Amino acid sequence: MSAPAPQRFGDLEPSQWPGERLGLPDEGPRSVARFGRRVVAILIDWALAALPAYLLIGGRHPELWNVLIFAVLQIVFIPTIGGSIGHRLLGMRVVPISGGWIGPWRPVLRTLLLCLVIPVLVWDSDQRAFHDKIAGTVLIRS
Repeated sequence: MSAPAPQRFGDLEPSQWPGERLGLPDEGPRSVARFGRRVVAILIDWALAALPAYLLIGGRHPELWNVLIFAVLQIVFIPTIGGSIGHRLLGMRVVPISGGWIGPWRPVLRTLLLCLVIPVLVWDSDQRAFHDKIAGTVLIRS
């Protein structure tokens, strides 16, 4: 008797809800954070980074400072408080799929990819963007 062929991605049954394949609930605490919350959170984070970039630093290219400050805020707050300020205000946190502490490298990788913008536009059926998939993280409701 031969071993069954490995399962291909196209052979997987569709998820009934985002996070089902990750063992996460459909709704409530620990469920995958939905699109609306994510958008509002990133707008909050971007605005918080824009304040010092435009008002305090200014100069010829304040948008570069805005991206840099945004990245620093993400990298500092994800491992220390569990998410960015926007995430936490909207009741979300970033966790590694493997469990445990997120560590320093996941927020750095996730943020670098997030700043490229394009990975954010690529989603899977668990509503995880490419930057979360590569970093091995998921954004969940607290």
